[in-house]
Parts: sequence; structure tokens; C-alpha cells
Amino acid sequence: MATSAAARVQTVVAGAGVVGLACARALAASGREVLVLEAEPHVGSGVSSRNSGVIHAGIYYPRGSLKGRACVDGRRRLYRFCEAHGVPHRRVGKLVVATHASQLPALDALREKAEACGVTGDDERLRPLDAAGVAALEPEVRCVGGVLSPSTGIVDAHELMLALQGEAEASGATVACAGAVERAEALPGGGVAIEAGGMALHAAELVNCAGLDAPRLVSGLRPGAVVAHHFAKGNYFSLAGRSPFGRLVYPLPDAQTAGLGVHATVDLAGRCRFGPDVEWLDGPALDASAFTVDASRAESFYAAVRTYWPGLADGALAPDYAGVRPKLSARGEAAADFLLQRSGDHGCRGLVQLLGIESPGLTASLALADLVVDALDEDAAAR
Repeated sequence: MATSAAARVQTVVAGAGVVGLACARALAASGREVLVLEAEPHVGSGVSSRNSGVIHAGIYYPRGSLKGRACVDGRRRLYRFCEAHGVPHRRVGKLVVATHASQLPALDALREKAEACGVTGDDERLRPLDAAGVAALEPEVRCVGGVLSPSTGIVDAHELMLALQGEAEASGATVACAGAVERAEALPGGGVAIEAGGMALHAAELVNCAGLDAPRLVSGLRPGAVVAHHFAKGNYFSLAGRSPFGRLVYPLPDAQTAGLGVHATVDLAGRCRFGPDVEWLDGPALDASAFTVDASRAESFYAAVRTYWPGLADGALAPDYAGVRPKLSARGEAAADFLLQRSGDHGCRGLVQLLGIESPGLTASLALADLVVDALDEDAAAR
């Protein structure tokens, strides 16, 4: 790829989802010249457009994992950011419930995992509840016990992204939509040559936040290297009328699946959705069917939801929306951690890659952005 006539820019962020915009905000605030390239006509039109808007507490992840650290730190920062910028949000809390006595030990294990992840503050710590305690909070829920996560919340994801974009642009960043990165090539002396939207660019720094498209950029930047990515579709069904719950309601995670179980989420308007399930997709090509809910999956949703809400009436669920998550673990494998690749991992100075960024990516976005700035600062200091 020729670079002699390429326009020079200090930092390019590929992808204007919630993580890409958080990175652009932090990078621009550090004094960098930042150009964000988004393939779609509008920001937040990729993975982030199918986000359920949950602010996660950080209770499920292994001790020391990037997911756990970034989720807990990011959640605290996110609440502060939303309060300071008027982003609609609510700390509604979440119940995780056991529906059989055999699951009760798993609730204790979940509390231990949460503490190991640093969820230890008085307003964060998981609170054990017996069946009566759960019923006092959510009378419609049937279970034998549960835990309350008081720091779980919900946020208007679109308004959050607009606020991040506004702050990034106020610090000098430029966001260019309909400008997909068509090709990127690591240069021997550092930096990256980029072709995007008919432009040729030479960037000293590139942050790959391209979501479902990130694997394609990886293959271009690292010829011959294999970064295994897998795509898992999640379907949601909506409930007619207002939510019977004031909080989020989750079953205990099923170790045999790659998700947290079909759970109840509420939005800021009081609507209730159930999901997601996990539907593995074959191959890297995603067509319109990947983002369409198959109504025949309703049967399994009724069965799953009725394990903790037996009052769900026949015919009350309707197909709502579907999204696709980029995963680094395959079907049947243990969930993989987020992957933040620095120059020491791939040998290209000025390149940071965020791979496998699925849930809790929104919650972790502000913390991940600071880690990206740190990684690029280290490269700059070594020049």
C-alpha cells in the first residue's frame, strides 16, 4: 500500500460504537489529533445498536480478568459520567435467583466471585435473600432464594454514545461516518497505512474497535496470523404491557451455554424484554437473518421465563430484536476474556486492538478507553 501521498493523522479509531467513542473521547482529551472512522451512516449502528442498556455490576468474571477489572471500574465511572452529563439512567438493581434447592450453593459461589472481582462497597455488595425476601421485592418471581445486586442499572445507550461523541468532538476529535476502513497495513517503522472511504491515510496510531469487523482488520494488519473469532446471535422477545418487575431478574448462569440465561430486562420507559438466548452462527458472513428474530424460538423462551415467572401468559411474548456478539471462545468452550492487544503482543508500534468486546463492553467502555491511552502513551515514550 503506497503511503507517500497519504494524508497524515496522528490517531485513527476504527469503529464508532460505545467503546470506540469512549476511546476517541479519552484520546482527544490526552491532546491527540483523533479521527474516528465508522462504516455505517451513523454512530452506534453496529454491535452497540443492539445493546440491552444494562450497566453491569461485575459479578460474573474470574478474579483478575480484564472483563472483571474493566467492568467494576467502568461501572463506577459510567454512573459518574451519566450524572455529570445528564444521560438518562437508573440504578434499578438486579435479582439473581435460584429456582431449585440444588442451585443455592451457586448463589454463595456468585457472592464470592463478586467479592473477588472487587464488588465490595456497601452500595455494591451482593445481598443474600431467601424466597420471602425475593418475594418482598418482586412478588411475581418464584424461587427458593436469590441475591440482590444493588449497583446494577440501566442506561439509554444511544444518549450515552451521543454524549461521548460530543465530548470527543469538543476536544477536537473528528467523527467520519460512512467511512469504512477497507484496508489497513502495519508499516515497518511503526504506524499504519489505511484506506477508508476513498482516502489514503498514514496514522501514527490505530485503535481497532471495529466490533464484528475487527477480525477482518486483524487479518489485514497481521498477515498469516490467525485470530479465532466466533459469532453468537442473541434473540430478545418483548412483553406486552408494562413490566411486572421493577428490577432486572436473572436466573443463575447455565455453565453449558455462553450466556447468562434468558433474563428479564426493563428499560427506562418501563418496558420488559426477555433474552438473550445463544444461537451460534456458522461462518464469518452475516446477512439480514442474523439480526432477525425467528418467532419459532418463542417456545423455548416461555419455558425459560416460567422457571422464575410462572405467571407468564400464553401469547404475551412477541419477537423484538436480535444482535450478534463477537466471541473469542467457540461453542462449548469456557467464556474468553476481553483481549486488548498492545504493541508487545503483535509487534506493531502504535496499534492497539480490542477484540472479543461483547458484554459487559458498554459498562467497561470508559475503563477500556483509559487502558488504550496508557498503551499508546507507552509506545510514544519508547519512540
